[in-house]
Amino acid sequence: MPNKSYKLATFAGGCFWCMVQSFNIPGVYEVIAGYTGGKVKNPSYEEVSTGKTGHYEAIQIKYNPKEITYKELLEIFWRQIDPIDDRGQFSDKGPQYKTAIFYHDQSQKILAEESKQKLEKSERFNKIATEIKKASEFYPAEEYHQNYYKKNPINYKMYRYASGRDDFREKV
Repeated sequence: MPNKSYKLATFAGGCFWCMVQSFNIPGVYEVIAGYTGGKVKNPSYEEVSTGKTGHYEAIQIKYNPKEITYKELLEIFWRQIDPIDDRGQFSDKGPQYKTAIFYHDQSQKILAEESKQKLEKSERFNKIATEIKKASEFYPAEEYHQNYYKKNPINYKMYRYASGRDDFREKV
């Protein structure tokens, strides 16, 4: 029986492989790679990869708010991405790789907007491209994408290194 105290958080931060591992932390009970925000029902990776479905590669997090707050999840999210890139993330370009925060309720919307405003006011970045959108249907990606960093550690490390994500994070 599902625990009713769990909540959902949904983030698009470019390649979902690179986002999953970052949220493997206490208080988070599940991180699913998938697709959201588009117009095609039950899309496949091949369909989303065309950039024509309107879907983002995203992760959906099941967390216990008594152990980790949504605000803390937002802080982790912002540290994983380049918030000014409006064409995708790092080596992955296209609408499916753009960044977004998908809120599930009014409280999440307010916290997401506050976190974005805080980042904008910090003047560390120019115009923030990350969108804040109402959560819509989330479709889990194919099984081979789930926890890719565990299933294929060598390929994952090579991809992540080559993407430029870690270099950006170290510099910024």
